[in-house]
Amino acid sequence: MSRLRENLHQALFAGLNLATTAPSVYLWLGLPVLMRQHGWSGWEIGLFQLAGLPAVFKFLLAVPVERYRFRGGQYRGWAVLLCLGFAAVLALLGQRELLSDRVTLCVLAVASALMATWADIPVNALAIRLLPASARLRAGGLRSAALSLGAIVGGGLMLLVQAKWGWAAPFWFMAGLLVIGALALLCIDEGAAPIAAQAPLASRGVSSGRAQGYFAQPGARAWTVLLLSCFPFIGAAWFFLKPLLLDRGFAVPQVAWLVGVGGGLVAAVASVVAAGVVRRVGVARAVPGVTLLGFLCIAVLAAVVALRAPAAWLGAAALLVALAMGAAASLAFGLMMFFARDGHQAADYGLQASLFALSRLAVPVGAGFLLDRTGYAGMLCGLALAMGGVFVFALRGSGAIGRTAAPG
Repeated sequence: MSRLRENLHQALFAGLNLATTAPSVYLWLGLPVLMRQHGWSGWEIGLFQLAGLPAVFKFLLAVPVERYRFRGGQYRGWAVLLCLGFAAVLALLGQRELLSDRVTLCVLAVASALMATWADIPVNALAIRLLPASARLRAGGLRSAALSLGAIVGGGLMLLVQAKWGWAAPFWFMAGLLVIGALALLCIDEGAAPIAAQAPLASRGVSSGRAQGYFAQPGARAWTVLLLSCFPFIGAAWFFLKPLLLDRGFAVPQVAWLVGVGGGLVAAVASVVAAGVVRRVGVARAVPGVTLLGFLCIAVLAAVVALRAPAAWLGAAALLVALAMGAAASLAFGLMMFFARDGHQAADYGLQASLFALSRLAVPVGAGFLLDRTGYAGMLCGLALAMGGVFVFALRGSGAIGRTAAPG
């Protein structure tokens, strides 16, 4: 693959991840600010995350993507179709204000999560197919950066757009991004593109079965445990930052700029930097380092909240969590590409993404329950302790993971 083509593919997939991520960020990280203003409790906000349950079933949604082909490319055709379907659901969400109509909001949120989940599979399976092994850590960093920019768009800028132009404006804007992304996909010639270089399945001790073959890969079991735990505790701390800042007297525009924009920029930069650092120091060393960083950043935020430190300290601690979140996401997305086998990109990616989503959805519900009973300080202490346990596991399991996830 030429360097120019590789860079164009990297840019396209990063843009597609931004377009498919921003709506979900707005629904599950942006709307909680408005929900809190309309009287939703911490428990109700946490339960709303369950509207994202379709993400848990990516392994099932990957089956038709893997099995049925479109003319001109198996994954490209699915990606175009599902991005357009996602845009249609967002248009429905924008028809009228739904914060007081909780049933309709939840139903359409589930539909949005379904389309976002399904579209994510062919988009990233196509990236795994087209990008060589040497580009995967960079792709993971760029994807994480795109998700962080999606957080800026969905969790920050769209709140400002909503405040200025009303309920419908954010949904129509994000639907437009998806339509543009679908049109850009038509420029990809999947059939003529080279398949990413990867060791043959037999040499990796992997059977031809899908789930069985995935778990048979060296280091896959240790990686799966880490996949379930390296990000969700950091993500839960980030999720409740907006309600925390509101309850501490921050205005909605301040929250949007500090967490939505500032935090998104910090996470995006951290994602790109982390990808380069991981490539230099190796996965075996990077895994414990990233999990330790997550533990320290959550612990600092917990201390700042418990001591009721000034607003400036709280803002700085929030940006530290963004730093840890970007690094953890970059590492996770890069490693997911290494553990997706040739010929099973959609199935293996779907399985990993389902496991990732399961823990990401479960932890905020538990954290919301803890928040209502112990307050923000108690919740954050619990998340920090859990992240400390992840670090201990990473010290023991990183070697096996590093032997499989070696850049080409």
